[in-house]
Amino acid sequence: MPIPRAVAGALAEPREAGTPGAAEARRVLQESLESLGYAVEVQRFAFSPSSLNAFPIFGAGLGWLALLELPLLSLPAVPRAAALLVLAAGLAALGLLVRGVAMGWPDRAGQLREDANLIATRPGVPVSRWIVAHVDTKAQQHSMAGRLVAVWVCIAGVAGLISAAVARLGGVPPTWVIAGAAGLAVAGSALAGRGRLHGVTPGARDNASGIVAALAAAAAAPPGAGLGILLTGAEEFGLVGARILAQQRPELVRGMDVINVDTVDERGAVSVVSHDAAGRELAEAIAPRLSGIGPAVRLRRLPLGIFVDSYPLARAGARAVTIGRLDWGTLRLLHTPRDTASALSFASADAVGRAVAGPN
Repeated sequence: MPIPRAVAGALAEPREAGTPGAAEARRVLQESLESLGYAVEVQRFAFSPSSLNAFPIFGAGLGWLALLELPLLSLPAVPRAAALLVLAAGLAALGLLVRGVAMGWPDRAGQLREDANLIATRPGVPVSRWIVAHVDTKAQQHSMAGRLVAVWVCIAGVAGLISAAVARLGGVPPTWVIAGAAGLAVAGSALAGRGRLHGVTPGARDNASGIVAALAAAAAAPPGAGLGILLTGAEEFGLVGARILAQQRPELVRGMDVINVDTVDERGAVSVVSHDAAGRELAEAIAPRLSGIGPAVRLRRLPLGIFVDSYPLARAGARAVTIGRLDWGTLRLLHTPRDTASALSFASADAVGRAVAGPN
């Protein structure tokens, strides 16, 4: 399906949630869906932009906690259990703080942004399958690949500190154990700190490609097919739009098939991600339709450190999956200004949308 000029223009611009760019993209997308015969409901909501500070704050806390642990782990005069007790208390307090930031506690009485979901249905036709894609973009000091590395290093740092603190119960651990654990924690701290908002990105792969797939599905589905289109907002700020829909309108997705499309590049295998047994069943049903779009179709669970809109919708009772096509090179582009339409024809995105337009 050729991309309408107005849609292509809107998707070529940064669309950070809560900004005029995101609002303009929604307006154009609403008009495009209405031109295809869909009725579009706008579900507005407010969210806290400070939620993205959660991971950098965790990193900072982990770094300071590692430095605090050094004397407790290395000095023989310190009680043996002190390192483990301080680490447990520190991680618990840090977890509460990070959860509060992620939930937007600092902005409850302060500055909030407004964004919205677009809920598109055929008038008079019950929906049996939803195609989902998020509208917003996000630029950070590191790419998605960098974020994954940061998450993995932080996990290794926490595991190292716990192992060293447990070892301290039997005596002072070897220097290399203490240094290795502290080094990993401090490295994770530095990497996590790069997760703050920084600059802008056109978000061609993440997630103009998903929107193209959703529009292709909307155009390809027969009027009576029972297909609905859900374009979510503020996904990059912690799946806000999908979580709000799951909380406020769970009846829309409960018992339905939900196919989220997020990042369809022209390279790499096609991945179909599921979160539970019901999602796996849907993944197995639609995988044959995706054959030939990439070199392979892989069914998998969600990798640690990646978040997608299908997860809160699955928890609301949907049979939900996420489809993407990417490789490590793609991950190095995401969330950076380099995520442009260069070398991206959107052919794979169009093919995915058409493949999932109809019922099983």
